[in-house]
Amino acid sequence: MCASICNLSLYLMDRKILIIVENLPVPFDTRVWQEATTLAANGYTVSVICPKGKGFDKDYELLQGVHIYRHSLPAEGNGAVGYAREYFSALYHQYRLARKVWREVGFHVIHGCNPPDNIYLVANRFKSRGVDYVFDHHDICPELFEAKFGKKSGILYRSQLWLERNTYSHCKFAFVTNESYRKIAIERGRMHPDKVHILRSGPRLERLRILPPDPSIRRGRPHMVGYLGVIGQQEGIEYILNAARYVRETLGRDDIFWGIVGGGPHLDALRRKCAEMHLDDIIEFTGRVSDEQLLRYLNTADVCVNSDEYNDMNDKSTMNKILEYMALAKPIVQFDLTEGRFSAAEASLYARPNDHVDLANKIVELIDNPQRRKEMGEFGRNRVLNELSWDHTSKALLDAYNAYFTARESATTSDPT
Repeated sequence: MCASICNLSLYLMDRKILIIVENLPVPFDTRVWQEATTLAANGYTVSVICPKGKGFDKDYELLQGVHIYRHSLPAEGNGAVGYAREYFSALYHQYRLARKVWREVGFHVIHGCNPPDNIYLVANRFKSRGVDYVFDHHDICPELFEAKFGKKSGILYRSQLWLERNTYSHCKFAFVTNESYRKIAIERGRMHPDKVHILRSGPRLERLRILPPDPSIRRGRPHMVGYLGVIGQQEGIEYILNAARYVRETLGRDDIFWGIVGGGPHLDALRRKCAEMHLDDIIEFTGRVSDEQLLRYLNTADVCVNSDEYNDMNDKSTMNKILEYMALAKPIVQFDLTEGRFSAAEASLYARPNDHVDLANKIVELIDNPQRRKEMGEFGRNRVLNELSWDHTSKALLDAYNAYFTARESATTSDPT
């Protein structure tokens, strides 16, 4: 009897979570990796299924206590056929690897990180085994589709709404990144408010170290504007190019270097556009770089910029780059977006939406006012230190899972059958 009770106690103490993410590998996906390692560091057994990527091509790795299972994916889809090929390939590999994880590690929960909103289909295959689904809402896919393709109609757009509704109807509870997403979960997803937890993607301060600037990056110019992010179609980096040309040609300022850090599917097209605009002597696209190189560039920048244009997607989304700029005590210029303003508050100036001239003027305004830059940078850094770092925001992740597993274990002990 004693052995049976002890074995039951050990089972209840063993809290196992399988995280599935489709669009980026880990540990490159910072948000997912922070979640996985935080859970592992707090006693959870954590596995991750994700795609392979450059530098992350091993089928299996055990890193920082996290079991990582990776699979290949076709190129990013365009149009109905391309998206169908990408989504079905991902689902096939996610289910295949989930069965492997079930055999080798086990899990009580599948924690699905979107996009896309179809990972609940994998979780449903394990529902009869007592596995619950938890939705981690990173991107609002209907708004993302609209931002990418410029329309709110057609079968692909309607499919995004349908998948979002089904995801919420199948999840036990949900994590969302901000109040705007929480409102969508409650109103469009019909979730009970108590089952929606705001989990902000705060930066880890040990990763974002403040370092001395490296003047060699600036190509001989006294000032620098920095950008960090994925180089995709919907990031609005064309606004930066147009702002740089306005600063040089209209304002007559040739004293500013622009460093754009990051890789992505639109990188080559933007490099060509930069050359066509005769700006490649003052603008550098670094491509994807190491964290060390990223820190060199951002620490050298006098001002950091977020070029995400005003649309439903960006207005409601919290951008990691904003919090990372703030962690490095950098003043920011961005378009006036709801969640961008909430995150940065007084650490940023806000340009008129989608107006590259106003964006340029506000950048120059800060370049020419070092005292204001210092004050804004200190405000942002303190806001991250005291409220928005991962040390603070990760509490929502741990509290939600502790409550879930405590209830699950209580139900198991009261009904051992």
